[in-house]
Amino acid sequence: MSEAQLYTHTIRAGSVKDNNENLHRNTLLTDNLWRGAGLALVIIMWQVGVNQGWINPFLMGSPVGIVGEAWRLIQSGQLLNDTVATVYATVVGFLAGSILGSLCGLMLWFSRTTARIIDPFMVALNGLPKIALAPMIIIWFGSGMFSKIMLAFVATFVVALLSAYQGTHQIDRNLINLMRSLGASRREIFTKVVAPATLPWIISAFRLNIGFALIAEIGGEFISSDRGLGRMIFVAGNLFNLNVVWVGVIMLMIVAIVLYIIVSQVEKRLLPWAKG
Repeated sequence: MSEAQLYTHTIRAGSVKDNNENLHRNTLLTDNLWRGAGLALVIIMWQVGVNQGWINPFLMGSPVGIVGEAWRLIQSGQLLNDTVATVYATVVGFLAGSILGSLCGLMLWFSRTTARIIDPFMVALNGLPKIALAPMIIIWFGSGMFSKIMLAFVATFVVALLSAYQGTHQIDRNLINLMRSLGASRREIFTKVVAPATLPWIISAFRLNIGFALIAEIGGEFISSDRGLGRMIFVAGNLFNLNVVWVGVIMLMIVAIVLYIIVSQVEKRLLPWAKG
């Protein structure tokens, strides 16, 4: 291939890449517009239904009422304080449980015997609804912030451990045998093959653990807490104030979306070849 042909081929490849990126951006913009339009339509129909008497605001709340309560909670500072408390406990428990669980799952690769012994217990604990442990954890660690962190930790630890360990079983044995034939030690095989190959499984566990951490933390706030979005929702529900309940639910959805975006950005850095 001549130098001119090589230059032309490079220009065409770059043009195709730019066109694909532009198409992706346009598709994303179109999807977001449709999402926004659909959400706006639902809100408008909801408020119209309330105004016309078709929807009981006592049982469903109303968009205008939700905005009013949100503004009141913002002005009083309660929404910020409760959101910070929930986010802090969720994030600390989520990170501690997901990271430590992933590390323990990876370490089990070194000892198949240990993995076989604890496997039934890990499966049983994973199938157990973690909220069932909330009363004991609150009794052990009190009703403060630390018990909510521990609930989020327990809810995420086992998931991360099982996911990381399962990932070590999906590695191509030919790669490991090749490393051994080249004289690599177990530590070198682990750092150069096992750990990198398990990253997609670990990231998947992180995605799942966002929801598990929030569920466990909010469940703990329902049972015993003096602050947090879970407490705010629980108290408002007992008072039949559905507008405040909706404010809490919307804030929880925003927190989940933000955490999901952060995990997705980390995934793009660690797994640049991953799609979607």
